[in-house]
Amino acid sequence: MSYNTILIKNAFILDPINFEEKRQSLLIKNDLIAEISEEIDETNVDKIIDATGMILLPGLINTHTHLSMTLFRGLADDLSLDSWLNDHIWPMEANLNGDYCYIGALLGAVELIKSGTTTFSDMYFYMEDVARAVDEAGIRAVLSYGMIDFGVAEKREAEIKENLELFKNCNGMADGRIKVFFGPHSPYTASEELLIKVRELADEYNMGIHIHVSETQKEINDSLEEKGLRPFEYLDKIGFLGPDVVAAHCVWLNDNEIEIIKKNNVKVSHNPCSNMKLASGIAPVSKLIENDICVAIGTDGASSNNNLDLIEELKTASLLQKVSTLDPKVLTSDEAIAMGTIKGAEALGIDDEVGSIEVGKKADIILIDTNCANMVPDSSSLSSNIIYSANGSNVDTTICNGKILMENKKLVVLDEQEIYEKARKAIKELKEAI
Repeated sequence: MSYNTILIKNAFILDPINFEEKRQSLLIKNDLIAEISEEIDETNVDKIIDATGMILLPGLINTHTHLSMTLFRGLADDLSLDSWLNDHIWPMEANLNGDYCYIGALLGAVELIKSGTTTFSDMYFYMEDVARAVDEAGIRAVLSYGMIDFGVAEKREAEIKENLELFKNCNGMADGRIKVFFGPHSPYTASEELLIKVRELADEYNMGIHIHVSETQKEINDSLEEKGLRPFEYLDKIGFLGPDVVAAHCVWLNDNEIEIIKKNNVKVSHNPCSNMKLASGIAPVSKLIENDICVAIGTDGASSNNNLDLIEELKTASLLQKVSTLDPKVLTSDEAIAMGTIKGAEALGIDDEVGSIEVGKKADIILIDTNCANMVPDSSSLSSNIIYSANGSNVDTTICNGKILMENKKLVVLDEQEIYEKARKAIKELKEAI
């Protein structure tokens, strides 16, 4: 719902840059945060939200998804990545079309909004149809087409053309809420020629790059056998890496590769639940953070997670680092909040617009209700109450670009039930097509 001005009163504001915890009010004008103070004049304000008992923080940022894969939720569980992809997901994907991906993206958007995510970075197929869903849902997105050529020249040219068409047609779409990145799938599905060309074009068009790297031990072993180099060593050798690269997963890293990531200022998207479910391994996130590497959070697709709840993902990330290092002090709740907000914005190159609560930034804001059984009594720290106690269902209000998408836990932009029905019909048809 659109208002020229929105006043949010009496919220506990949690900003991931300074982590000062103050009860304040916040004024939104059009799409921007206009004022933050203890008292704001209510005169001529179009909409007032009483946020007493709520925590206000930036909208969460999911830096690695395949949103339309919500249609494949629960399709192939308890399998290795290799079997999951080859035996189940890729055969199903062969029957996808734009309409299916549009419905899957709308279903994903419902879940994102209801659990407090206002920005997501997506890599998949039929991305112009995903863009259409993003436009309708009112959320913010970085979209990339998943480029796979397996060394075939004709396929390579088609993939490059597809991603450039996406850039031409959708970059800056939806009142500037959509950005387009290149999306070479991975070093094992994209040829060296494709990766080098993507690097050249990314520089030419000033586009970011979204890629899967070092997700499984098999990927490392295959890379060593075929190239004599580990994935990041190979990408560094061909000049692919840079500060505009977001590398998803980064599970199997040695010290040299961590140094390569740091040297090139590569951004990392950590996907703990997917990595755990597929038994891929545990990314050395605490070591990456120690090396001042930007680590953001992602859910991966709902087919390997199986949800898009970023609060749950952040709790898992924190606990997983503690148990894997046997150090309860690593990946604190403050660091986790930053990972899900400002670090995500930094990874996607939009930290000048979103990711923190500051005057002049875009009004991407969520309110978390603390008057819930799992949030009482109030923790001594807002961030710990969110990371260790909350989940996506505690999100009361979601605002993106100054527009209310959900209020009092009710969507105001999309018809949930209609989307659920269409999604059920789509997956039934996809299963029958195999």
